[in-house]
Amino acid sequence: MKTYDVIIIGAGSIGIPAAMNLAKEKLSVLVIDAEHGPGQGNNKKAIGGVRATHSDYGKITTCQRSIEILKNWKEEHGDDIGWLSNGYSYPAYTEEDEKQLKDLMQTQLSFGLNIKWISPKEYNELVPGICMNGLRGSTYSPEDGSCSPLLANMAFYFLARRLGVEFKYWEKVTGLKKVSDNITEVITERDHYACGQVINAAGGYAKEIAKMADIDVPVSPDNHEAGITEPVARFFGPMVVDMRKRPGSANFYFYQNYEGQVVFCITPDPSIWGIDNRSTSVFLPMCGRRMLEIYPRLRYLKVRRTWRGQYPMTPDGFPIVGRMKEVPNFINAVGMCGQGFMLGPGMGELLARIATESLDESDQKVLESFDPYRAFTGMEAFQ
Repeated sequence: MKTYDVIIIGAGSIGIPAAMNLAKEKLSVLVIDAEHGPGQGNNKKAIGGVRATHSDYGKITTCQRSIEILKNWKEEHGDDIGWLSNGYSYPAYTEEDEKQLKDLMQTQLSFGLNIKWISPKEYNELVPGICMNGLRGSTYSPEDGSCSPLLANMAFYFLARRLGVEFKYWEKVTGLKKVSDNITEVITERDHYACGQVINAAGGYAKEIAKMADIDVPVSPDNHEAGITEPVARFFGPMVVDMRKRPGSANFYFYQNYEGQVVFCITPDPSIWGIDNRSTSVFLPMCGRRMLEIYPRLRYLKVRRTWRGQYPMTPDGFPIVGRMKEVPNFINAVGMCGQGFMLGPGMGELLARIATESLDESDQKVLESFDPYRAFTGMEAFQ
C-alpha cells in the first residue's frame, strides 16, 4: 500500500488549493472525493464574490491573501479565471445599519483593509440608478472582487496535477483507521490508503468525516439559493449587499460578473438546515422583489437559471481550522460558512504551513479566530 504524506478529503474550494500548496512543499498528496470530479460539491455553486470585508483579523488576513493570489493568477500562471476588482458595497438605509457599518469599519481599517464610507451621491455613481430613497451612504472596499469559481478551481486543479497531486473520484470515505491516536489509513468504498496526515476539507459532510476520527465538530449545512441572468453590457460596479430583513430573507446581495451576467443570492430567514439541492418555486419571486426594490434597472433582465447549495455553518460564523489534540495528525479545515471559495486560496497556503509545521506569528494570530477549541460565543458581523 502506497503511503502519502497527506491525504485530503474533499476536492473543493479548500481541498484543491491545499493540495496544490502541499505539493509545492514536495509532499506526496492524495485527494479523495465522493463526486465525479473536482469542485462538484458546493464550489460550483458559489456565486464568485471574494471579499476581505469581514470583522476579524483571521478572515480579513486570509481573504486579503486570497485576493492577491486570484487577481495575479493570470499574470503568474496564464489562466484567465475571470477576475474583476469590482469591489464590495454595503448600502445603509437605516440609522442603525449606518452605525453598525461605521463602527465595524474602524475595526477593518485597524487590520489594514482598504475601505471607506461614501455618500449617497458617490454611491449612485458606482451603482447608477440605485434606490436613493432613504439611502444614508455605503461602505466601499475597492480591492474586493470576483471571479469564476469553475475557472479558478480548475486552474488550481491542473496546477496541482502538474505538481504531482493524485486524485481519486467516485470514492466515498467510509472510515479512518487509528493506531495510537493517529490515523494510519483512510478507508473508502473501493480501497485503503496509508497516510502521514489527514486534512478534513469535506464541506457539508465535514461533521461525518470528523466523527470517523472520534471528533465532534459543530458544523451544520444551511441551504441557500442563487440565480443568474443573461449577460448584458456592464452597467454597475461593486457587489451590492442589502442588509435589511424581509420576509423569508435576512439579507440579499448581487453583482455583475466578468461575462456581464448578474448573479444574486439571499440569506434565508429562518435557516433551512440539511442538504437539499432541489431549487424551489419560492426563491425567485422573493429575490426578484428584493432586487427591484433596491435596483429597478434590473427589471428587464431575463433570469437564466437558479440553483441551490449549502453553507457549512458554525455557531459563530467562523471556520474551524487546526490540528486536533485528540488525533495529532488530523487537521480540520471545515465550517467555512459559505465563504470557502473566497477563503480557499489563502487557506490553502495556511494549511500547507500547518501540515509542515512552519507557522509564523501572523499565522498563529489568524488561527486564534479559527481555533477548534474556542467557546463559539462570538458572532461574525454581517455574515
